[in-house]
Amino acid sequence: MIALITARAARALDEDLPPLCAELRRRAIPHEIVDWDDPEADWSRFRCALLRSPWDYVDRFEEFCAWLARVETHTDVLNPPSVLRWNLHKGYLLELVGRGVPVVPTTLLRPGATVALPALPELVVKPAVGAGSRDARRFRNDPAGARAHAQALLGAGRDVLVQPYLARVDAVGETALMHFGGRYSHAIRKGPLLPPNAGATEKLFAPEQIVAREPGTDELALARQVLAALPFAQPPLYARVDLLRDGDGRPVLLELELAEPSLFFDHAPGSAARFVDALVAAVG
Repeated sequence: MIALITARAARALDEDLPPLCAELRRRAIPHEIVDWDDPEADWSRFRCALLRSPWDYVDRFEEFCAWLARVETHTDVLNPPSVLRWNLHKGYLLELVGRGVPVVPTTLLRPGATVALPALPELVVKPAVGAGSRDARRFRNDPAGARAHAQALLGAGRDVLVQPYLARVDAVGETALMHFGGRYSHAIRKGPLLPPNAGATEKLFAPEQIVAREPGTDELALARQVLAALPFAQPPLYARVDLLRDGDGRPVLLELELAEPSLFFDHAPGSAARFVDALVAAVG
């Protein structure tokens, strides 16, 4: 039995669950959708627990980390908890920079630090632990607003990332490349998410404009470089590599999603089957 981990608020919003469950049923693989915080769940009866959409963990991060520590003593968690813990805090971007990966320039601020922001016309300020663009805001010619948002997040005890807004995203969007078991599966294009000088989304995640995309050879090469730079012996079961193009048109890493990413099965025929192939190989 496989547990597909979600959250009550996310069950109806996770568009990957129906095609994934359909593929598991087709192969007669027992599975059950379970809320991560379900107090009645007996995790020892599951062969593995596959994170799908526990998207409210951002508001309950310490509780979620305690849950993860408890569950891993009863069943295999996918991706493995060591991968999840490394990826849940976006400070991993700085580690990847040290490994030679081209990344959107990133400043990490921690509570108690002086808020010194880059002198740029447009900035993105967001929490280092976050999902669905929640509490991420874009500031155009508004350094005071950017500083105030950073200070508010820091005052709440949250680490903060500050990045330049790469304007090419307005024209060409963002490319997200899905990999299963280390192998490329498919890609999608996301439209720009953050309007300038707007408030943060109050929903579980910001609305997204998604279409299928054929990635460039340079994007495929960068995604391979990112995965090769991971500090783990084995490739993760699932990985989503989110790329932007910089001012010179070169792809750079925006985020690497190894914890609870949307995988956009509906935008790529056969992708759910490829995912389950990798899942079966991972669980043996």
